[in-house]
Amino acid sequence: MLRIYGMLDSGNCYKPRLLMALTGSPFEHVEFSTRDGSTRTDTFLGRNPIGQCPLLELEDGRFLAESGAILNYLGEGTDFVPADPYDRARMLQWMFFEQNQHEPAIAVRRALTVYPERKAAATPERMKTTLERGNSALEVMDRALGGSAFFAGERPSLADIALYPYTRDAAEGGFDLGPFREVTAWLTRVEALPGFKPKEWTPAG
Repeated sequence: MLRIYGMLDSGNCYKPRLLMALTGSPFEHVEFSTRDGSTRTDTFLGRNPIGQCPLLELEDGRFLAESGAILNYLGEGTDFVPADPYDRARMLQWMFFEQNQHEPAIAVRRALTVYPERKAAATPERMKTTLERGNSALEVMDRALGGSAFFAGERPSLADIALYPYTRDAAEGGFDLGPFREVTAWLTRVEALPGFKPKEWTPAG
């Protein structure tokens, strides 16, 4: 059986769990934390030299890191990867946007806000910058969703799964989603998808 090593509180680790829930695919969740040193052991570093989660273990013993790569692997052959080349490229466009524009602002500001060990890095300048950049990313998303139900068209794709977790938790970082009506409507559409499970869900829970 596939195993996903991850931290329940992490949006990046939630992404593959959410995809597996939406596709009804069996897997085992193995809880690991980057905060307690468990991903810095020799054993874990032998599996992923970066020492981060999520980490996917295939049934043949191979390992795959990085949430976007894991989503692409697990999404192969599912309805969450568009068949049309252009729509598939649009999906990837938004997945790259999530990693390059969205996460470095919204997820980072949340981490600086909620994790005590990150408080020292939460300087006024950094909090101001991440707030501005995060709101800019939300504005881009809001405009894009004004013309379609999901980011790669009228059907959900891996792009929506990639963007959902940290957008859903943006308020924990001090972001006000109220002005972004298209984004809040999209969050509701994602949560209405058959098989949807919240971040705290695991196959055993």
